[in-house]
Amino acid sequence: MRGVHGRWLHVRLPGAAAEFIPLAPETLAETIGGGGLAGRILLDLCPPGADPLGPDNPLVLASSPFAGTGITTASKIAVAARSPQTGMIGDSLSSSWLALALKGSGADAIAITGRCGEWSVLVIDRGAARLEPGCDLLGLDPAETSAALRSRLGNGFRVAAIGVAGERGVRYAAIANDGRLAGRTGTGAVMGSKRLKAIAIRGDALPPVADRAGLAAAARGLTRRSLGPETAKYRELGTAANLAFFNRIGILPSRNFADGSFSGAEAISGERLFADRHAARHACAACTIGCEHHYRFRAASGHDAAVRLEYETLFALGSLCGVDDPDAILRAAAACDRFGMDAISAGGTIAWAMECRQRGVDLTPFGGPAPDFGDAAAMLALLEEIGERRALGALLGEGSRVAAETVGQGSGAWAMHVKGLELPGYHPRKLRAMALGLAVAARGACHNRSSAYEADLSDALSPAAAADAVAAAAIAAEDQAALLDSLTLCKFLRHAFDDLPGEAAVLYRLVTGLDVSRDDLLRAAAGAVLDRRRFNQRMGWTRDLDTLPPRLLDGDPLDPATLDLLVAAYYRGRGIPETGIA
Repeated sequence: MRGVHGRWLHVRLPGAAAEFIPLAPETLAETIGGGGLAGRILLDLCPPGADPLGPDNPLVLASSPFAGTGITTASKIAVAARSPQTGMIGDSLSSSWLALALKGSGADAIAITGRCGEWSVLVIDRGAARLEPGCDLLGLDPAETSAALRSRLGNGFRVAAIGVAGERGVRYAAIANDGRLAGRTGTGAVMGSKRLKAIAIRGDALPPVADRAGLAAAARGLTRRSLGPETAKYRELGTAANLAFFNRIGILPSRNFADGSFSGAEAISGERLFADRHAARHACAACTIGCEHHYRFRAASGHDAAVRLEYETLFALGSLCGVDDPDAILRAAAACDRFGMDAISAGGTIAWAMECRQRGVDLTPFGGPAPDFGDAAAMLALLEEIGERRALGALLGEGSRVAAETVGQGSGAWAMHVKGLELPGYHPRKLRAMALGLAVAARGACHNRSSAYEADLSDALSPAAAADAVAAAAIAAEDQAALLDSLTLCKFLRHAFDDLPGEAAVLYRLVTGLDVSRDDLLRAAAGAVLDRRRFNQRMGWTRDLDTLPPRLLDGDPLDPATLDLLVAAYYRGRGIPETGIA
């Protein structure tokens, strides 16, 4: 099999003993790579009931056969571990040069187990592993850490690092690389629990592909399509363009999902931000789309600065918290990057605290008081407290589910999460397929594991569609996401394909030499989804976790009975029992 090394590297701490483990071609074909491969290694390596912040919880990083081949956007790294936020599978992807360094290291994936005796940096240099001291890096943000290490080790290294949030165990801390975050589910806290401030990788041993000339021609064609009208939205405005549109159709979450529209939306819309504050546009490693837009703001120091901003960050720190001050939102986004933590969960947990105040639940005994909706200054102060795990931030750093369980007083009713992961920026009351996708997603409420909202917003699914049709749409969206994540292709590229699985199979054959069909890839993608469910089952999953917060099931148009019918249809469509997978 070409395009892969056929092995993964197991690094055992505290001594950094490293061993290459063979990967059978059939395993690589079954998992494809990326998210599928990371999930399989985690499933095989993580003991049932492992403490998410304990030494037995593996931290897995994986690349794909497409990485380093010239296929546009195929530069994502998949990260997986048992989530300290949900207790279920925690997996994320981020685009960066780190993915290419990992691919060049001589391994298709790296899994780290154990814990260092003191804060360290794991260095993987062309497949050889060693530890270097990391105590001097504590307190630095991820960008500062990366710069310091590349100065120390050499510019040939690519760095994944945690910020102060990961050092202090914020349950939704992220791992940052090249300014991008593997953000959701708290893998940064897992890395911090291993006393790893950073992982530095250098490698240039890319494996050969099966048909170099054929692949080059196919990659050029895909590059041309990546610059077409299907991706124009991302190049021109980025995902921030979603905010005004979602507000118009009533699915923009506002004030902790109490509303589907926001009176301050115009002031923080992508269009307004672009006109008033746009600073630059950037592209991820090996990407021709260039969706990353940066915006100017006035920093607390009084100096002008710029920060990348995507829709999910804009919604979570804006409308969800009732904040319509663009300067405050941009400063808040920069704070999340600086501390290295997921903006969706940070905003969602702060919105829960704001509703506590609105409903008369006193958080003063927990380090409060909580702020009011719309209090931008208090939101910014809370982000600092969360990142440093002090005052009320010590509680909010646990996420909304644990915070509500700790506080009680009925506050769980407005903790807007699924399986402990805060909801993304799609109000699902009008989106039945999306509501189902959020309810059943293995890692918790997640738009990146299911783009089922596309079926809701198109003519493909009528508002009166039967439960089985809704479930089929959710399953198709889930499998498409798993396929893209395993190939490590950007989801923004999906509409540049006329037939994603069919054309991906052609690319896969050109890279690997394996005679796979579109159906083979779809089966592998579905298998990746089921691997995640198997992992969750080992960690205590039960059917009642596949649900939504009570606020979203008030009967307009969803109620508990309707959602239950949809979830049952999902399991029928998957061909698996509701009690779990044998």
